[in-house]
Amino acid sequence: MHYVIDASYLGGYKLRIRFEDEEERVVDLSKHLDGPVFDPLKNLTFFKQFAVNHDIDTIIWPNGADFSPDFLYEVGEKAGEQLIPV
Repeated sequence: MHYVIDASYLGGYKLRIRFEDEEERVVDLSKHLDGPVFDPLKNLTFFKQFAVNHDIDTIIWPNGADFSPDFLYEVGEKAGEQLIPV
C-alpha cells in the first residue's frame, strides 16, 4: 500500500506526487473526475485547492473529495518518464 508524502500542481489537472518510496509520479486526473463529489474539481481554481492530508495519506479537496493513494500511484507516470513539451 502506498501513501502520499507531498504533492505540487503542474498545470491543467496534473499533479506531481511524491510517495513513501520516494518515487515521484505525474498524475493527470482529467479523465478521473466523474461523479458528484468530483464535479467541483473540474473548475481549475477549485482543483488547485488540494492539500496533502497526512492522517489519511493522500490528497484531499475542501469538499471532501479524495483519491486512494494506490490509485494515484497506479495511474501516475514516473516523473522521469514525462515528455517535456516543446
